[in-house]
Amino acid sequence: MIGRQRLEQVLAQVPRCRVALLGDLFLDRYLEIPAGIHELSLETGLEAYQVTRLRSSPGAMGTVMNNLAALGIGRLLPVSILGRDGHAYELLREIERLPADTSYLVEDAARLTPTYTKPLQQQADGSWRELNRLDFRSRHPLSAETEERLLEALGRALAAADALVVSDQICEENWGVVTTRVRDCLSEMVRSSGTPVMVVDSRAHAGRYRCGVLKPNAAECLRALGETPKVSPPAEWLEVMGRAAHRLAVQTACPVLCTLGERGMVAADPNAEGVQHVPGPVVPPPIDPVGAGDAAMAGIVCSLLAGTTLVEAAAVGNLAASITIQQLGTTGTATPEQMLRRWDDFYGAAGMGHH
Repeated sequence: MIGRQRLEQVLAQVPRCRVALLGDLFLDRYLEIPAGIHELSLETGLEAYQVTRLRSSPGAMGTVMNNLAALGIGRLLPVSILGRDGHAYELLREIERLPADTSYLVEDAARLTPTYTKPLQQQADGSWRELNRLDFRSRHPLSAETEERLLEALGRALAAADALVVSDQICEENWGVVTTRVRDCLSEMVRSSGTPVMVVDSRAHAGRYRCGVLKPNAAECLRALGETPKVSPPAEWLEVMGRAAHRLAVQTACPVLCTLGERGMVAADPNAEGVQHVPGPVVPPPIDPVGAGDAAMAGIVCSLLAGTTLVEAAAVGNLAASITIQQLGTTGTATPEQMLRRWDDFYGAAGMGHH
């Protein structure tokens, strides 16, 4: 796993690092509808939901940015595409709260700024229930001119960065920021820039990368191999996913860290036989797994920047995720102080040692 002293070294170097991020940057908008306030529309006779509070935050790739910022990263260099609309203004306002350089963001007035609008209705017991989400995003490919400007911005960001995170979140081909051409250009661009660390999180295209460390979850790993995710007996599931992660590593010639929820991760090296299971801290319910993969991504990137092994990076990613899943009803983050306390609680008590 990872010793406490090594974890301290990882966290200590984070403020000196600059991370470029390429991918789909969304605005998450939460509309709070309190209980006890009801009004009918005179025009339709339907209830008009009364919003009393609006909360916004960067989502999709922005969630990774939030987690890196919480860990104390020195500078974030996001490379993405925004529209020329109110959602872009709102998203930029939230990004500017982070240690981020927005000069690598590309504007395209012909596209919608991707936005998830999430109405939350308060229940009689005070809890919140999410209603049907309203999504804004362009449903057509990037123009050749926008794609060219994106690649130019990516080249500038790589020249200034110590690491690259790829957040490839749109499943439809060429509708998102990471298009086929961008994906094909990455290997040469990363090699030419000398960027030492690259980690990829791809919802539908993990099997098409040929550089970097791949971080799929179990379903994404199986789909990348052309398999349909299915339920395996609990006693066999870890072995099944270990074999799948190793096959993906060999197929892509990329190291793979496959996230397995409460089972932690499996680490597969394309140049080695077998895999290593990296369990994480087990935390009691209730838990909220939303955003756990993004927290793990931040921990992995920061670890690899410090020169850790793949297994150590997985252990740090597991620590970060175990903290965020206990933050209910929000996409949580983990701070260095929380990471060290979690290590003490789960590994220090077990006498794992400090080295």
